Amino acid sequence: MSVFHLPDLGEGLQEAEIVTWHVGEGDHVVADQPLVSVETDKAVVEIPAPYAGLVAKLHGAPGDIVQTGSSLVEFADAPEADTGAIVGEIEPRAPKAEAAAPRLGGRAAPATRRRAAELGVDIADLAGSGPGGTITLADVEKAARRDAAGRVQPLRGVRRAMASNMARAHAAVVPATVTDEADIGGWAAGEDVTMRLVRAIVAGCTAVPALNAHFLGEANGRVLHEHVDLGIATDTPDGLFVPVLRNVGRRDTADLRRGLERMKADVRARSVPRDELVGATITLSNFGMFGGRHAQMVVLPPQVAIVGAGRIRADLRVGDGTIRITRVMPLSMTFDHRVVMGGEAARFLATLVADLERHD
Repeated sequence: MSVFHLPDLGEGLQEAEIVTWHVGEGDHVVADQPLVSVETDKAVVEIPAPYAGLVAKLHGAPGDIVQTGSSLVEFADAPEADTGAIVGEIEPRAPKAEAAAPRLGGRAAPATRRRAAELGVDIADLAGSGPGGTITLADVEKAARRDAAGRVQPLRGVRRAMASNMARAHAAVVPATVTDEADIGGWAAGEDVTMRLVRAIVAGCTAVPALNAHFLGEANGRVLHEHVDLGIATDTPDGLFVPVLRNVGRRDTADLRRGLERMKADVRARSVPRDELVGATITLSNFGMFGGRHAQMVVLPPQVAIVGAGRIRADLRVGDGTIRITRVMPLSMTFDHRVVMGGEAARFLATLVADLERHD
């Protein structure tokens, strides 16, 4: 018997979740035939057969988490000749008939029955623990907790990784947030909001380099970056992705737009290259396209700042003795107060606003 183990998927990944098996026990496979699809924290990866052979045993079911180096597939001792054919079937098993559970029922006080109705608990399914089998409030509450536990959906894939990353960030970063608004009434029709935000962030990083930095907590030091590698927070039904636009200060708008559209397509297809998901020096979250004005966002270390743009809206402005209607973009910036001073954050945000309010 030869055993094929979960290979190293790169970038220090220690585990993956089984999405679906493409073969079954008893199947003959050929070299490089897809065996299984697994999900890492950011992508679905298809793992091929290392050689031709007979699948003797599969380790793990869809939804299981498998550690790198753990057994994945057992093959029969002698690899089969590579005929290019896939054969074998799994015999369907008739489901076993299950006896219906007895309806237990029992006595219960009116208050207990009302509480059961509020919680959606069926009294008839409970065995009472009170005198003479009476159903108590404690029985009802216990049943409600049991039902709730049965409805829990375990976090998988991107959402599981996101939960872990957010918890680590919360434990490490000392967050503080500053907010402001930019008057963008002078923008040309059809202005590219994301590209204007990218340009403004570059201006901010140029004026206040302390925000375009990594803080190395163990060394108690920081690295100021020469280039702006901008993480773009991207919302999907599977969870949050943050692909990185590299060196945004040295690229023109057309090139940045092409790069952004390609990254969005990769995110939708779950095929973002791993090296495009790491190394951001500062992050942009344009959450206003969904709603909201200001936010205290999460800074993911070793970054020290994240910029958020809220929902653009019409508003009144007073100036030179007149009142006018204009368009306003709310802005938020959360920063790691361990390494960024409040004055630096305020100057960065002021530069951001000034660049956004330019009419060119």
